Amino acid sequence: MQSSNMINYDYSVAKLFAFATIILGIVGMLIGVIIAFQMAYPELNNLAGEYGTFGRLRPLHTDTVIFGFLVSGIFSTWYYIGQRVLKVSMAESPFLMALGKIHFVLYLLVVVAVVGSLLLGITSSKEYAEFEWPIDIGIVVIWVMWGMSIFGLIGIRREKTLYISVWYYIATFLGVAMLYLFNNMAIPTYFVSGLGDWWHSVSMYAGTNDAMVQWWYGHNAVAFVFTVPIIAMIYYFLPKESGQPIFSYKLSLLSFWGLMFVYLWAGGHHLLYSTVPDWVQTMASIFSIVLILPSWGSAINMLLTMKGEWQQLKDNPLIKFMIMASTFYMFSTLEGPIQAIKSVNALAHFTDWIPGHVHDGTLGWVGFMIIAALLHMAPRMFKRELYSKKLMEAQFWIQTTGIVLYFSSMWIAGITQGMMWRATDQYGNLAYSFIDTVTVLHPYYTIRGIGGLLYLIGFIVFTYNFYKTITAGRELEEEPQSTSPMAA
Repeated sequence: MQSSNMINYDYSVAKLFAFATIILGIVGMLIGVIIAFQMAYPELNNLAGEYGTFGRLRPLHTDTVIFGFLVSGIFSTWYYIGQRVLKVSMAESPFLMALGKIHFVLYLLVVVAVVGSLLLGITSSKEYAEFEWPIDIGIVVIWVMWGMSIFGLIGIRREKTLYISVWYYIATFLGVAMLYLFNNMAIPTYFVSGLGDWWHSVSMYAGTNDAMVQWWYGHNAVAFVFTVPIIAMIYYFLPKESGQPIFSYKLSLLSFWGLMFVYLWAGGHHLLYSTVPDWVQTMASIFSIVLILPSWGSAINMLLTMKGEWQQLKDNPLIKFMIMASTFYMFSTLEGPIQAIKSVNALAHFTDWIPGHVHDGTLGWVGFMIIAALLHMAPRMFKRELYSKKLMEAQFWIQTTGIVLYFSSMWIAGITQGMMWRATDQYGNLAYSFIDTVTVLHPYYTIRGIGGLLYLIGFIVFTYNFYKTITAGRELEEEPQSTSPMAA
């Protein structure tokens, strides 16, 4: 049997998905900046006719970031981490190697179909599930292929113990598969009635049932795409980069099962004060509060991993990105349950505090962790030193400033909205018209746009640094064991 120390890992598929992560990240974030400024300056909706309006671009932004940037990052890190923790190279299995490359090609084809359909206004109008049935089928095929890759690699592994990151990747695969299949069950109207376009469909559910299934899916898409695989990444990359063992492996398992059980019951908090049964709303609120425990269990485990080694934050920008990601994860997983409390939700729902919360987690937790992961992987995949430590430091502060501007402006805007919508005069009439709230919020929308622009600039700096690393970085004779080598 080949020694695990002599394994030549094959990163060809991981590299392909890493490039896709960066390209789709730039596209998704650029569209996000455009629509942020469209909110502040509505005339920007007229730049490209119907194809440049907020209504067309907004789902393109969310889906490019979630299913483009984020999912590409999940696939890239799996094809990297999976080999290393299971002590087996993909090159040892021609089937898995071919499967990985076909997986990437089909993924790109689906991305093109998604972008084209959304720009044309072809959509099912369901949040995070806008794709019509032909694209849904393509996504299912891609996901099944990824699952075959996961379990195929596990099946030929040399390392018999499954590291906690593998648990989280398996949960990502199974969770999303279940959620996506059930929420996207649809009836193609053309093949049933002979009317309409062949790609058009209607949901198999109706009314309140449709809403309940949609937000069971929507919130748990956050669980199994925004949270679970990112935890898988940090449980691998933080110990590897810092040279420190995880503080508590038992805590990682406890948090894992806590997340698996609790998260699935919290989706109903998106439907408070609606026609959903009261018991569903109350249960969702309670489980949302309980969700703080496993979420903070993971975050605290990550922070305590650096116990006694905090000086590494000063010397290593990658550690700084990962620790800041964990900090934003703690903020976001405290803020979400607070918003799920019924009395708070009465003020916060439909306000800009909600996207403030979402982007606190997306930009800080998800974005920073994927950036750190790709920078850790680069010297090992391309055998080159990271191009510039100074660029990483500059990127960190530019993006952190952008995140703070974004979520703080949306906190203020959202609470202002909620208070103005509720305010009444001495006769019990509404004190403000809707346009009054729009006028008051204009400066906060501008600040949000500036915050998003700063984050995009930081991401472009990262892209340049990554490109220069693989083209001009000093060649490495051997793979670094822990801290990634970087030029000043």
